[in-house]
Amino acid sequence: MDFQIPVKLERFGEDIKRNELRYHHRRVAVTKSFTFDAAHHLHLYEGKCKSLHGHTYHLSITVSGYVDEIGIVMDFGEIKRLFKEEIDARLDHRYLNEVLPNMNTSAENMIVWMWEQLDRRLEADGWKAKGHRLEELTLYETPTSRVTLKREWMTGDE
Repeated sequence: MDFQIPVKLERFGEDIKRNELRYHHRRVAVTKSFTFDAAHHLHLYEGKCKSLHGHTYHLSITVSGYVDEIGIVMDFGEIKRLFKEEIDARLDHRYLNEVLPNMNTSAENMIVWMWEQLDRRLEADGWKAKGHRLEELTLYETPTSRVTLKREWMTGDE
């Protein structure tokens, strides 16, 4: 590959116009990933997880929507803010059995709770009114063990 230094820097208003910033009108999903640390134990479970232990959880959040007038669905910083306020502030360096609603703190239960928090926040912040929606969450409990939740599974059609 032949690498070249740009001859001219593209300038807004001269080389590209405002009406050219949005290239399409398609739904696009954006994903951002985060980590948080927490401890928990499982009730009525026969295995190592019945004892108090901790994880570095890895959560990927996928939101879809239509690009705005400058070609962006949702700034990654906005997804970070949603995570920090709704998930991280409540769960990071916490004992999950104490801070989550009464449930076995399995990854399968936790991911549904996380979905409900993030979905409620998208509604409250006006993102849903703009056509944005939560599409998928993936929660890793370890580097090789994860649970996934998709929008179509949360529609109530059992």
